[in-house]
Amino acid sequence: MFRREQGAGNSPKERTSPRDIEWHLIGHLQRNKVKYIVPFISMIQSVDTFKLLSAINEEASKISRVVDILLQVHIAREETKFGFSREELEEMMSSAELAGLKYTRICGVMGMATFTSDSVQVQMEFSSLAELFSELKKKYFHEDEHFREISMGMSGDYEIAIKEGSTIIRVGSLIFGARNLTTE
Repeated sequence: MFRREQGAGNSPKERTSPRDIEWHLIGHLQRNKVKYIVPFISMIQSVDTFKLLSAINEEASKISRVVDILLQVHIAREETKFGFSREELEEMMSSAELAGLKYTRICGVMGMATFTSDSVQVQMEFSSLAELFSELKKKYFHEDEHFREISMGMSGDYEIAIKEGSTIIRVGSLIFGARNLTTE
C-alpha cells in the first residue's frame, strides 16, 4: 500500500515519483483502510465484496472523486483466494443499491489463478474469467467504454493470461525479484 507522509513530495527536489504516476491497489483491502487510500489511488483492482465497494464509494464521495475499480472474481481452486462468485456478481449487478454508487466506476474484472504448475488448469481458470467478462460486458456494460479491463496473470503465468485476453498483468516478481518472506 502507498502512504504519503505529511509534507513529503511537495517540491520537485523532495518528489521521488513522477507527478503523473497512477497507483493501483492489487492486494486484499479491508474496509477500515479505504479512507487512507482513496485520495491517492487511481484504481483498486481487488474489490471482492459489495460492502467494500460501498465503503469505497462512501469515502470517494467525501472528496468528490470517482475511483475506478475492478471486481475480483474467485476463479481459483483455492479457498485462500478472495473474490465474488458468479452468483454473487449476478445478484449485485441486478441490485438497485449498485445503481446508487456514483463515486465508483466498474472498469472490469480481476482474478487470480490457482497456484499450481498445471498450466491447463491455469488456462481454464483464465478462460472462465475472460468468458465472464464478456458476459458482463454484453449484459450490463455494453455501452460503457470504461468496462474494458481483464486483470489476470502474474509473473509465473502471464503468458497464458495474455493468450486468454488479459489487458493488465501483475509481474512485480519479474521486475523486482522474489519476495523475501521472513518473519521477524
